[in-house]
Amino acid sequence: MRGLLALVFLVVSCAIAAAQPLQIGDTIAISVYQDSKLDRQMVIGPGGRISFPLAGQVKADGLTPQALEKILRTKLRSKYTVDLDVTVTVVAAAKPDDELKPRFYVTGEVNRPGPYVFRTATSVVQAIATSGGLGQFAAKKRIQVRRKINGVESTFLFDYAAFESGKDISGNIDLEPGDVVIVPERGLWE
Repeated sequence: MRGLLALVFLVVSCAIAAAQPLQIGDTIAISVYQDSKLDRQMVIGPGGRISFPLAGQVKADGLTPQALEKILRTKLRSKYTVDLDVTVTVVAAAKPDDELKPRFYVTGEVNRPGPYVFRTATSVVQAIATSGGLGQFAAKKRIQVRRKINGVESTFLFDYAAFESGKDISGNIDLEPGDVVIVPERGLWE
């Protein structure tokens, strides 16, 4: 009974996967039964197209695997004397593209500088914490947040030492996508 349930589940999940439209970043396998030299795996490129031998550039994004099979079969028909059996399967679905997600950046004297995926209501202190905290040579009183507003670069100053002591918490502003938090290195007399 368990084996039958597993088989039914497998068939249903394959049918659902076959009905899902292809998308940019999907890895697909294309096989042509009559000409194994055409068999290959490829990733659907950023433009939503694939390049297939003897068929050229083919739009794949938004099509089901069966629709792509039909297009490839049609494009290859004039090159062969027999009807071709073309199969398209999804090998790996595209992962969510983190590159398209908005980011903020933390640079300078922090433990893990770099880009971070922006989450709503991320403050300067949260951004510093996300980047591993201040480094041992951080100038706590001269932290900057750089932001472009209507194409003009603006700078906001943040005194981490005043925030830490509770004297001034007003500088802990919420970040916006694209903001850069700069933690400079402290000078010799700081």
